[in-house]
Amino acid sequence: MRLLPVGENSLLVELDTAQEAQSWYVELLRSRREGSLSAVQDIVPGDRTVLLYGVSGPPSALAALRAELGHWSPPGIVADSGPLVEIPVRYDGADLGEVARIWGVTPQEVARVHSGVEHRVAFCGFAPGFAYMTGLGEEHHTPRHAAPRTSVPAGSVALAGPYTGIYPRSSPGGWQLIGATSVNLWDLEREPPALLTPGTRVRFLPCGSPASRPAGTEGRQGRGERGQP
Repeated sequence: MRLLPVGENSLLVELDTAQEAQSWYVELLRSRREGSLSAVQDIVPGDRTVLLYGVSGPPSALAALRAELGHWSPPGIVADSGPLVEIPVRYDGADLGEVARIWGVTPQEVARVHSGVEHRVAFCGFAPGFAYMTGLGEEHHTPRHAAPRTSVPAGSVALAGPYTGIYPRSSPGGWQLIGATSVNLWDLEREPPALLTPGTRVRFLPCGSPASRPAGTEGRQGRGERGQP
């Protein structure tokens, strides 16, 4: 763990792994809710970092916070912490066959594996509503395309490296497309506008095509709403 100053009133916690960054983010949020980090304006997770933005007070406040965090050792993430969102997915993406080849399995097995684990939003970026979700084991990490597509349809469920993402709107992209959902990921009439925020747990529910229905999942329906199990 490394603590790096950012500007005059912010601090960056740099970790070795994405899982460590998620543990720090969860613990920092808990501490702020309990009042011990009330001077921090915002806490922003990244791939392997957590930014404590806008520490109020004199310069000594930032130094004191840095000294305090130097003694921290956050526990691992509690498996059932965070709200749960269920997202129905039709596993028929343009790259489903290629992902199956990379994994050495059938397309049906890709759907079974991907929907069989609980994912967690590590951080957000790229576009409003785009969440980077972890959950797949290292053996299922998937390379990006060497040349990105000029346009990926909104709602595309895709893989890149250790992450799953859903394109909230049509945009260029180089991730491997394995399916699609009709869930609205970004809505300015909703608070917060993003359906998926850091710390949210996500379950993908197969629906639609035969490749989307691994054994035992027939008839399951996802609501795609925050907090509904």
